[in-house]
Amino acid sequence: MKILVNGIELFYEKNGKGKPLIFLHGNGEDHETFNSLVKSLSEYYECYQIDSRNHGKSQKNLPLHYEDMGQDIYHFIHQLKLCKPIVFGFSDGAIIAMILASRYPDLFDKMILAGGSLNPFGVTKKLMIRMQEEYQKTNNPLIELMLNEPDIKQSDLNKIICPTLILAGENDVIKYAHTKQIHHGIHGSRLLIIKGHTHDSYIMNTYYLKEIILNFA
Repeated sequence: MKILVNGIELFYEKNGKGKPLIFLHGNGEDHETFNSLVKSLSEYYECYQIDSRNHGKSQKNLPLHYEDMGQDIYHFIHQLKLCKPIVFGFSDGAIIAMILASRYPDLFDKMILAGGSLNPFGVTKKLMIRMQEEYQKTNNPLIELMLNEPDIKQSDLNKIICPTLILAGENDVIKYAHTKQIHHGIHGSRLLIIKGHTHDSYIMNTYYLKEIILNFA
């Protein structure tokens, strides 16, 4: 389905019944990232899988900033009259979720952050070098976004009041110290490191997180 929000057209899929649960994907991905997980959760939640601007089947050739992407989701929630949804944000989706939860503390009932970062320096040096080299070759605006944004401060994290679960892979490209910084900044948050997994191996094409989500949300 497509919906006009914040002056742009977003594509989304809706499955299941129950409390609304919004899924926000990572950089260069689309809503299908969560297909397996949503299939396992649709009997418990009303699941919304959204393609971010310039991704998937949503509108292309738009300005690309995390703040704008956050406003897209904010207007999506209000236009569909979703009352206190749960949000699951992976990678870039986690960034968007943190921005929204700090700007609008009462927006979400609960928040699950997987592989999120506060700024470009949250990634490993190896990944940073790889992104810089890739951008020099391609000028890809998706990579440019990750090299320059976000800029979420500790004071922003301190404004988040919804119960929050923070996830990361044991072998994530996000530095462990950075993930702990997010955990310490969000009062009362829980931190779970997924043993033996990378940045996305517990997310992509798997329902690994089903029980973890059900127990938290």
